[in-house]
Amino acid sequence: MRNEELGDLEVWIDQDLCTGDGICAQYAPEVFELDIDGLAYVKSADDELLQEKGATTPVPVALLTEVRDSAKECPGDCIHVRRVTDRVEVYGPDAE
Repeated sequence: MRNEELGDLEVWIDQDLCTGDGICAQYAPEVFELDIDGLAYVKSADDELLQEKGATTPVPVALLTEVRDSAKECPGDCIHVRRVTDRVEVYGPDAE
């Protein structure tokens, strides 16, 4: 699927499944960060850690490949990338 076919995307992490490996933060530190609890969280556009359950953040177009790879490589299968318009998961454990 090409980027322009996807539209605007958002990403969230299911901390209940997060293994704390930090692969996501290595791939896309602008989007993901490990907190002191050892789990990964998404960050807002102004670099604030979003710790509320199910918090989402927009996927910057320039970082789509890194975010996609994070979802694919995540050992906990806890990274979900979905279209904003219809909330259909395009990358992650629930993607078709």
